[in-house]
Amino acid sequence: MKRLFTLALLSSALTIPAYATLKEGDAAATFTTKAALAGNEFTFSLDEALKTGPVVLYFYPAAFTKGCSLEARAFADASEQFKSMGATIIGMSKDDIETLKRFSTADCGSKFAVGSDEDKKIMKAYDAVLMKFLPMSDRTSYVISPDKKIIYAYSALSHEEHVTNTLAAVKKWRDANPIATIVVAAPMEAAPVAEPAK
Repeated sequence: MKRLFTLALLSSALTIPAYATLKEGDAAATFTTKAALAGNEFTFSLDEALKTGPVVLYFYPAAFTKGCSLEARAFADASEQFKSMGATIIGMSKDDIETLKRFSTADCGSKFAVGSDEDKKIMKAYDAVLMKFLPMSDRTSYVISPDKKIIYAYSALSHEEHVTNTLAAVKKWRDANPIATIVVAAPMEAAPVAEPAK
């Protein structure tokens, strides 16, 4: 019954436009939360993730609902492209960690982590609450740069453009911030030994 109620609320909400209120250049709120990856619980830290590159933080209403499952599968399919550019993906919802352990394998394909925001503090910090009377997030995606700035924000209840849009934003950032390559010098050849003067 609870699942039917949630689906009914989501269906009615689809007619209401969602808008991300954090803008490019805004500071990203730091957070630490319980998360699941490949069915295993761990502590996700935004600060730690940003040490390796940009973070794609995407909010979704509820695990195992149609649009959220489709979106998770799309992020899973694109996970290697994100990884190749040094980006970390973290999905965020109000679901409890036990639900997310299952979701992280079933729909996320063990490719990226999903975080639990049961107290809704993270979604509130990122202005990603669906509606005041609904205890869930809307569908909003952010790309956060390593200097903790929002470099891309997109909010739409349809799941269809979130992956392609965030992937393009990460690529744009990566093009402007290429990964440093280490040039290994060729081993030096020994200099010829001079013949003693006669």
